[in-house]
Amino acid sequence: MWSTIYRATSKPTAFCVTLSSGLRPARNLKFKFEKKRKIPPTKQNRQAIPTRFGALGYPAYRRYWFGSVASVGGFNLNVLAQGILVFRLTGSPLDLGLVGAATAIPTILLNLFGGVLADRFDRRKLMMFTQAILAGLLALIATLDLTGVVEVWHIYVIAAFTGVVTGIDWPIRTSMFAVLIGRDAMRSAIALNSVLWQGSRVVIPTVGGNIIAAFGTASTFYLAAGGFVVMFLLLLGMHIPRTDTSKLRKPWQELADGIQYILKTRLFAVLIPLTFANMFFGLTYVQLMPAYANLFNGGPRELGYLLTSTGIGAVIGTLLVGKIGNRSRLGWMIIGSLFVSTSLTLLFAFSPTYFLSITLLLFTGMFNSVFLINSMTALQMRVPDRLRGRVMGIHGITFSLIPLGGLFGGAIADTWSIRIAIAVGAIVLATIVTGVAFTQREVRQLDMDHLDEKK
Repeated sequence: MWSTIYRATSKPTAFCVTLSSGLRPARNLKFKFEKKRKIPPTKQNRQAIPTRFGALGYPAYRRYWFGSVASVGGFNLNVLAQGILVFRLTGSPLDLGLVGAATAIPTILLNLFGGVLADRFDRRKLMMFTQAILAGLLALIATLDLTGVVEVWHIYVIAAFTGVVTGIDWPIRTSMFAVLIGRDAMRSAIALNSVLWQGSRVVIPTVGGNIIAAFGTASTFYLAAGGFVVMFLLLLGMHIPRTDTSKLRKPWQELADGIQYILKTRLFAVLIPLTFANMFFGLTYVQLMPAYANLFNGGPRELGYLLTSTGIGAVIGTLLVGKIGNRSRLGWMIIGSLFVSTSLTLLFAFSPTYFLSITLLLFTGMFNSVFLINSMTALQMRVPDRLRGRVMGIHGITFSLIPLGGLFGGAIADTWSIRIAIAVGAIVLATIVTGVAFTQREVRQLDMDHLDEKK
């Protein structure tokens, strides 16, 4: 990924020389000219370097992926430090939910139009803009924290602005990597993106928790800002293929096209809402984890270990997806893995010991990762390129529903308890998954070979 990928161009015209038999292509001359000038390869003849990691064989994707390591790390550091800072200032689970909602609501609203922007404009420049703004916002909260003047309302306001920028950033991310690879590497790219996010959840909570315990939350916010700066710098040397914008209409009409496609295509109309439900109800505990760790008198380190356990499980799940060879059972894999994950979440809600909680989180993360990768693969394989930014932008709302679900869970936790809040979310999700399993035949019978044949 450290080399440049070029935009798709038309086939180069062969030079011709006059021979006794007429005009013929001068193949040798053409070859030497292309080699000397390094004419950019087209999308059709762009070749990947053979590798065990599939999509990483594509240089542009490799560069994008390594840059994302830094920015995703920054994102997760921010979430960790933000939750600890809010809970330190207020001690309220509801406030954890409120700060999550302050980020999630603008993110959801902007996700819809972020997809439109991703389909209309240069994705590289848009993403550079979002990385620069996010770095500035995190540097601001870090400075307020370091000087000792930070208040809860500061966190709410900066979280809201972060949500606005993230709403633009996420659709660009989800639509960008698909144009950097061949169709055969799609599942590999999605798995690698999952490793990126989940691996960050393994490393960041433990490392971040120890940094916060030693140096405070301000240092963590500065590190998070640095992650976005690294991604900005790596984007400077990239060239991202652009989609054909000649047939695009007014922005609101383009957004309507994306929504209409989802509503009319059964696979999207089921899997996207199912992923919404998983994030909102099933992952309520993520936003409320500082309060849950407090049940066992845990501090930043104990919180970090809980989140790390989830991340380890997710990485294991990602690796398992690559090993599973039964392509004809994709639908049942999606439904079954989510049901198991939800059942384990219910057990986690009433876990009597800290060690058991860590163990349950590991397996919860593993099965949830299997669900997310397989469902995302099905959607990315089926969505048309011309609608990719808009449709996947709407799908990107899913990740904003985790903090919004935290608000739902925080309200329940304030009224009853943190355990009841997590359990209610798990029971609701289990009911939804069961309904899908019994009523949605197309999802049950989903297989990879069928997806490979359609576009």
